[in-house]
Amino acid sequence: MDNVHIQSLACGHVICSTDRRDALDATWFDRNYWEDAGAQRHTSTGRSPVLMGIWGTETWVLRHYSRGGLVARFIDDHYFWAGLERTRAFREFRLLAKMREWRLPVPAPIAACVQRSGLVYKADIITALIPDTVTLSALLRRDGAAKQIWQSIGRMVSDFHAYGIDHPDLTAHNILVDDKDDVFLVDFDNAVLRPRGDWRQRGIARLERSLRKVALEFGVAFSDEAWRALISEYDPRT
Repeated sequence: MDNVHIQSLACGHVICSTDRRDALDATWFDRNYWEDAGAQRHTSTGRSPVLMGIWGTETWVLRHYSRGGLVARFIDDHYFWAGLERTRAFREFRLLAKMREWRLPVPAPIAACVQRSGLVYKADIITALIPDTVTLSALLRRDGAAKQIWQSIGRMVSDFHAYGIDHPDLTAHNILVDDKDDVFLVDFDNAVLRPRGDWRQRGIARLERSLRKVALEFGVAFSDEAWRALISEYDPRT
């Protein structure tokens, strides 16, 4: 992606598309500014909440990079510095931009910011809100999903794998379904491009575990029929 602009602001090093550089401002990454402007907190994965707010004529999502798992007890949101282009925020921004060029169903990247402090850094990313969507996990909690949605998810995952995109957190929390039953994939923190390999089967297995876990949390067993509908549209040759 050549049409990017990188600039140092008060908030840190920022990357955005060239068509947004004239509007670029450090307040884009100021959570207090967002909250004062009426942005809403939203949490679906159990990690730090994102902020959703109106910016001009658009609705944006601001996400702060936070660690998960056991390490989060000791290091909340700091990552070791290994160069600007190797930061999670810059890598995710560039990958999202590439996937948009490939017309994959992902949110549009707006900007990302990295704030370095010696050997560590903090980071944030802003993406465009995909309107009228709910997470697959929320859909399972409510009414479940129709057969055609499961088939669409299978085709979607197959498309991402065909492009070599390994999503490290392929779960029910990161799949969105809109009011037209179109499906999307979000949160590409630490996602990478890989050649063909066993990582695809591991991703499918991760998704199945997530679906069964979410269903159990709601006190039901995940439908084997739903899983068969999903997997019937996944092309193992990808």
